Amino acid sequence: MTHRYLPMTEQDKAQMLETIGIQSIEELFTDIPAEVRFKGELQIPAAMTEPALLRHMRKLSGQNADFDRYASFLGAGIYDHHVPVVINHVISRSEFYTAYTPYQPEISQGELQAIFEFQSYICELTGMAVANASMYDGSTALAEAGALAHGATKRRKLVVSRAVHPEARSILATTAKGLNLDVVEVGYANGVTDLTALQAAVDAETAAVIVQSPNFFGCVENLAAIEPVIHSAGGLLVVSSNPLALGLLEAPGKLGADIVVGDAQPFGIAASLGGPTCGYFAVADKWMRRMPGRIVGQTVDRDGKRGFVLTLQAREQHIRREKATSNICSNQALLALCASVYLSTMGKQGLQDVANLNVQKAHYAARTIGALQGLSLAFSAPFFNEFVVKVGSGADLQTVNAKLLEQGFIGGYDLGRDYPELAGHMLVAVTEQRSKEDIEQFAASLGEVVSA
Repeated sequence: MTHRYLPMTEQDKAQMLETIGIQSIEELFTDIPAEVRFKGELQIPAAMTEPALLRHMRKLSGQNADFDRYASFLGAGIYDHHVPVVINHVISRSEFYTAYTPYQPEISQGELQAIFEFQSYICELTGMAVANASMYDGSTALAEAGALAHGATKRRKLVVSRAVHPEARSILATTAKGLNLDVVEVGYANGVTDLTALQAAVDAETAAVIVQSPNFFGCVENLAAIEPVIHSAGGLLVVSSNPLALGLLEAPGKLGADIVVGDAQPFGIAASLGGPTCGYFAVADKWMRRMPGRIVGQTVDRDGKRGFVLTLQAREQHIRREKATSNICSNQALLALCASVYLSTMGKQGLQDVANLNVQKAHYAARTIGALQGLSLAFSAPFFNEFVVKVGSGADLQTVNAKLLEQGFIGGYDLGRDYPELAGHMLVAVTEQRSKEDIEQFAASLGEVVSA
């Protein structure tokens, strides 16, 4: 049993060829020299019937170690958080999942209001004056923050902590290369940015200091100590933050941040094997007109009725190219809606409760694992829901995680992949999803695997 996925008849094909004035499809490719054109058959499997294809795809998907069958202790940017069922109910409505860029506000009020609510939530969490309609993810948001700092200060040096997510630093480096900027990385001490090294790296040519808090190791940075280092040099402070942690921690805007970015994945966005996610970008009022992307604003119509419009759009498609601050074109409206529904569902107290559960469970796991023979905590700095476990410099964490998987656990992240000096160190994440039994069984299994 087969189906035509592209139901074009021979008559359809003949009519189209006649309309454009050619005799065969081959004529469409006459401009391509024959010697460079592929001859033969592609090395791909033969076509399947629909039932066979469905069985094949289910078999492939069954090889994934998903959160339904395994207790996950893997974080490093994507986390296993509870997704309230109401979120999928709302985002599955065709008004939202088929929505495109709201060019026509008169027919896009629902979409625009959803984005406006997202911006409002982000401003309240971060302590900033203005947030944009969202960005692709937290890493691209951080890179755009570096570009904004360059444009605002006309300086070409960005100082970034090595405790910032390695992938975000990589994207920052790529963006900086295109803008001819210099990126200087400073080290860490006891899991947080080395203040002495930071002070030595910042000078009159520094556009911004870029830090992450909680950082890649899960540790909370001392933003109050970092802020005067860059502001005394006339640069900007960029802070990347897990938004869930802001349910407990002081807002970066209250601590002097000029730009706050991050990833909204913890707010009701499924891990989905690594993405897509939703970046947020918030700034002090002074930098509002330099933000990438777009901003949804609130207004009234001629009858005084509240309405929503695209207020500022800094992308080159909307304004003159020489005036554009970024070529970021799209916001993650559907995933921003996930975050908005999550926050409205949880409420202020609920968000604090979830954040507190992450802290308490992570610290219980750290104490339990740290007490085991052959395992210890690498850092003593305060942390949110991730911490670094020293397994041993000679430990093969790939083998360790493979054995943990056999016992029903998705193990932690091998930090040796990005930090050679941390070979044999595992980044462990504990969210509100993990029960006391999960934590104790994971610790026992990790201890057994390491001591074997």
